[in-house]
Amino acid sequence: MATLSRVPVYKLYGEDQWPTPDMVHCELIADRSKLHDWQIKLHQHHGLMQLLYLKGGGARVCLDGRYADMRPGNVVAVPQMCVHGFRFDPNAAGHVVTVGYPLASKLVQGIDDAGVVPSAPAVHVAGPADRARLDLVFGMLQEEYLGNRPQRNALIEAMLTTLLVWVGRQSPAAGAEPAGGMDRGRRHFATFCELIEARYAEQWTVDRYARAIGITAAHLNALCRQIVGQSALQLIHQRLVLAAKRNLVYTSMTISVVSHTLGFSDPAYFTRFFKREVGVSPKAFRRQAATLLE
Repeated sequence: MATLSRVPVYKLYGEDQWPTPDMVHCELIADRSKLHDWQIKLHQHHGLMQLLYLKGGGARVCLDGRYADMRPGNVVAVPQMCVHGFRFDPNAAGHVVTVGYPLASKLVQGIDDAGVVPSAPAVHVAGPADRARLDLVFGMLQEEYLGNRPQRNALIEAMLTTLLVWVGRQSPAAGAEPAGGMDRGRRHFATFCELIEARYAEQWTVDRYARAIGITAAHLNALCRQIVGQSALQLIHQRLVLAAKRNLVYTSMTISVVSHTLGFSDPAYFTRFFKREVGVSPKAFRRQAATLLE
């Protein structure tokens, strides 16, 4: 298998930017794989987990160097930084759901059982009764994701919670660390990702994150570049931008309030930061998003 440093890290396969202010993305298998001759080459995702449901046709999947054949009724769970790829039969049918870890963590806060959010890659086999349920849930999720009906987000989150619980039930040992454990560098990187989620709105510096982990800022930057090909500051900024986009699209906060909520002392600086990262001003982004959601 290719070394990790040579395996590309994508938001979605072939894309460096997350395409939506939502922390979830839903598409049909054919939407992306048909454009790539039904082959999704080996890649990874940072900060994202995926669930792929094969409804029709066949596929061969690679998960961290292990290969398996897929049949209708199979669900693949892919945690972040798992090296994975697919070769689908032409006209394979099914769904791909990509979820940001902040949303996944929010959804399972009220669930007592550990291991609902996948920590290890796996292929799960659904029986006839479960296949009927999965057809319904994935279908409803896709429909709601593409629409703009009242209570859209609530129903999307309900469907996602249903899927996470189903996957968790198939994986009694999902909360256990994979055999051999993670190396120290990846543990540090995982801790950094957790700290970003907890502290991004406090505008911590890279040095402060590094001290909280117990390493130097230079070491933290080297780990980030080795694992995901980006600097620590880029990862911090990406999380700030995602939060800003969500606030601009799904709330009526003024730009000044959004700025303050995300730890910017000066709204003008926030506007410059957002435009540099996104390419348009917060006001223009909100206007474009409103047009798309009409």
